[in-house]
Amino acid sequence: MREERFFRPQDKKSGLQNDKKMERTRFCELAMSYQPQARKILTYGHPTLRVKCEPVREFNEDLRRLAADMFLTMTQSEGVGLAASQVDRTIMLLVVGVPQPESEERIRLAAVNPIIEETRGSWEYEEGCLSIPELRDMVTRPEWIKLRYQDLDGAPQVLEAGGMLARVLQHEIDHLNGVLFIDHLSPVRRALMKQKLKELERQNAGVCGL
Repeated sequence: MREERFFRPQDKKSGLQNDKKMERTRFCELAMSYQPQARKILTYGHPTLRVKCEPVREFNEDLRRLAADMFLTMTQSEGVGLAASQVDRTIMLLVVGVPQPESEERIRLAAVNPIIEETRGSWEYEEGCLSIPELRDMVTRPEWIKLRYQDLDGAPQVLEAGGMLARVLQHEIDHLNGVLFIDHLSPVRRALMKQKLKELERQNAGVCGL
């Protein structure tokens, strides 16, 4: 088991300052005998991406193995976050690996049954998604959140996050609720993506037998 301390990065856009340290977050490492496996990431048009995920009720080795697989999948795909629904598991689990400002280290976190209890501020930033390759656009989200969740042991945790960490967490929680970043765009902006989205839908129509 490894214990890491996570800090909320200062949001330079808004001038928000760190007013306290984030809650210490535990991340359970798997036994060395388990070798994580990269999983296929579902893309736009796959029905699982629109499913509202179910709460996790059993905290066991299978859950920890899934989290380990998701971390590996996210890293190999050069992502900063991944939700369980993106690898075809409809449970409330997400992982993030967010670069820290002016550092090569990443904030690594696995969050189970996450709930955003409080938000503050607003800022716009360009987002992309591993499930919607090659498309990016500006999305407005709260710049600070208070998150309640459980770790991989089922222990309750509270996290205050700002800046990029807050944005990635919100993006992944959207996934757990069947929401994609393109749903935040205006009809005009989304229309510009129509051709690429239809192409992805056609690909998934064949895979899913739709």
